[in-house]
Amino acid sequence: MNGSEKTETPLAFLPKTWLPKHNLTAALIIAVPLCLLLAISLGTVRIPFGDVLASLLGRESNQINSLVVNQIRLPRALLAALVGALLGICGATTQGLFRNPLADPSLIGVTAGASAGAAIVIFTVTTVSQFTGIGGLWLITLGAFIGGTIAVIGVYQLATNQHGTSVATMLLAGIAITAIAGGLTSLIEFFADNDALRRISLWQMGGLDGANWARVLIAGLLTLIIFGVLPRYSMALNAFLLGESEARHLGIAVQKTKFHLILLVALGVGVSVALAGTIAFVGLVVPHIIRLMIGPNHLFLLPLSALGGAVLLLLADTLARTILAPIELPVGLVTAIFGAPFFISLLRHRNEYGMR
Repeated sequence: MNGSEKTETPLAFLPKTWLPKHNLTAALIIAVPLCLLLAISLGTVRIPFGDVLASLLGRESNQINSLVVNQIRLPRALLAALVGALLGICGATTQGLFRNPLADPSLIGVTAGASAGAAIVIFTVTTVSQFTGIGGLWLITLGAFIGGTIAVIGVYQLATNQHGTSVATMLLAGIAITAIAGGLTSLIEFFADNDALRRISLWQMGGLDGANWARVLIAGLLTLIIFGVLPRYSMALNAFLLGESEARHLGIAVQKTKFHLILLVALGVGVSVALAGTIAFVGLVVPHIIRLMIGPNHLFLLPLSALGGAVLLLLADTLARTILAPIELPVGLVTAIFGAPFFISLLRHRNEYGMR
C-alpha cells in the first residue's frame, strides 16, 4: 500500500464515480461566466455579446445598451448566480445532514418557514414604520433566517431518533411545517394592505425582477460567509454518511456540528428567500446530479453544487425572461415546472439510491 492509498483510506467507503472531478470542475467554472454573459445578452431586447462586453468594460457608445447592461441585467444576473449558488450548497449540506438525497430545503419546510418569517417582517415593516431600502432588506433577511431556523430544527427533531433519520417522517414533518408556515403566511396576507399583499405574493412566486445592487451586496456578503464556513464541515458530512455513531467514534462533535450546519443552512435559505422569494428544487436537483457524477465526497460536492446551482438558476431566469417575452415569468415557476418531474423520477427510483 503506497502513501496515496493511505490518504484515501478514510473515504474508502465512498463509491466509485464515472466522471473525473477536475473535468466537471473545469466545465462548471467555464459555464458560470458563459451563462452570465448569456443572461445579460438575452431579454426583451437582445444585446449582442460584443456590445455586452463593451458595456461591461465601459467602452459601449450606445448609452441605452450600457444602461440596460450595467443597471438592469448585470445586477439581476449576479443575484441569480449568488442565489443559485446558495441554494445549491445548502441543498447539498441538507442532504448530507439528513443522509438522503430527498432532503431539499423546500421539501422539508425550511423554505416555507423562511417565507413565513419574511412575510411577517414585510407586513410589520410596511404597516408600522414604512422602512425601506437596504435596511429593510436586512430586516427581511433576518426574519427569513429565523423562520428557516425554526422550521429546520422542528423537522430534524421530529424525523430523528436513536436509530437515525427517517426519510418518511422527514417528508411528513416537512409537510406539516410547510402547512403551518403556509397558514401563518395566509393569515398575514388576510390582514395585509394592498402594498404588503402584493410584495408577499411576489415573494412566494419567486422572482429576480427586483434585483438591484443593494440586493447583490447583501447576497455577496452573506455568500462569502456561507462559502467560507460550510466547506470546513466537508469531512464531518462525509463521516455522517457512515452514521452518527460512527461519526462520533471518528472524533466528530455530532450535536455541535449538526447545530452549526442547521444554522448555516437556515441562513443561506433565508438569504435566498429574502432576496429572491421561494425558488424550489434547485437545492434538490443540482446536488443530486453532481453526486451521481462525482460521488458523495462533500469536499468536492459542496463547491460544485454551488457552481451548478449558479448555472441552473441563471439558465432558468434567462428562460423565464425570454420564453414569453415581453412577459417575464417568475423564476420560481420555471424551476418548479422542471424540478417537479425530476423529483417524481427520484421517488420512482428511490430504491436505487438506498432511500427508506
